[in-house]
Amino acid sequence: MTSPRRYPSDLSDAEWELIEPLIPAPRSGTPKGGRPAAPRRDVIDAIMYVVRTGCSWRQLPRDFPAWQTVYGCFWAWAHDGTLEVVHDSLRTRVREAEGRDPEPSSGIIDAQTVRASDTVGAATRGWDGAKKTNGRKRHLVVDTIGLMLALVVTAASVQDRDGGQIVAEEAVEGHRRLIKMWADGGYAGRLVAWIHEHLGLDFEIVHKREGQHSFEVLPRRWVVERTFAWITKCRRLIADHERTLEHSAAMVTWAMIGLMSRRLARRVSTDVTPYNWA
Repeated sequence: MTSPRRYPSDLSDAEWELIEPLIPAPRSGTPKGGRPAAPRRDVIDAIMYVVRTGCSWRQLPRDFPAWQTVYGCFWAWAHDGTLEVVHDSLRTRVREAEGRDPEPSSGIIDAQTVRASDTVGAATRGWDGAKKTNGRKRHLVVDTIGLMLALVVTAASVQDRDGGQIVAEEAVEGHRRLIKMWADGGYAGRLVAWIHEHLGLDFEIVHKREGQHSFEVLPRRWVVERTFAWITKCRRLIADHERTLEHSAAMVTWAMIGLMSRRLARRVSTDVTPYNWA
């Protein structure tokens, strides 16, 4: 059924067709005097509105379901595995549409520090001396087309190499076909040997060109940098506003779901894949 789009962040009909089978149906029936379940599409449109615009849950427009309902679904789907199923299913479809194996064999690792707002408690934030930022750090592994394979969010005080060890382990655990990973010079040193020994990966450091003093696009490293640029087009992700690390990671995952669903929907409707699909 065609649904009118109220806001630019709303799912198109083609996007909803991709996501609908992956979202659990609301429980049938309601307790005596209870409200009927909110339509799942409206709930996801509301989540996407928060991700894209950066507004707080309480400031959702009134034509969405009640903010408590929307946040309740966001919380439940982040904790019961639904969010991971949606994300991973869409990633598989994008890779297949690109003519690639559903499971990647290579990845690129990097970290992004973002400022934390006053809703982030002291226990999960820290100072990144290199970036002069008090906030959180997103440790990310992406495949060679920039799709997320693993994500770990920590306080910004955690070193790239320490966070890199954790996220690399998660990437290998979730993607057994991985055999190769690239990283920048911040990951050089003991981490290289540790990944070789414990994870069995070919871990290559991509160094700057000798004598380089200005910005240059470096092989492989630009892919993960582009992914960070994609997600920070969502205003909610320019800084970190989430009270927990799990919800911070969930916001990034919803941003990637939006990116991938738009890419797949455009391919279906036009049979063309625009490369700048953010």
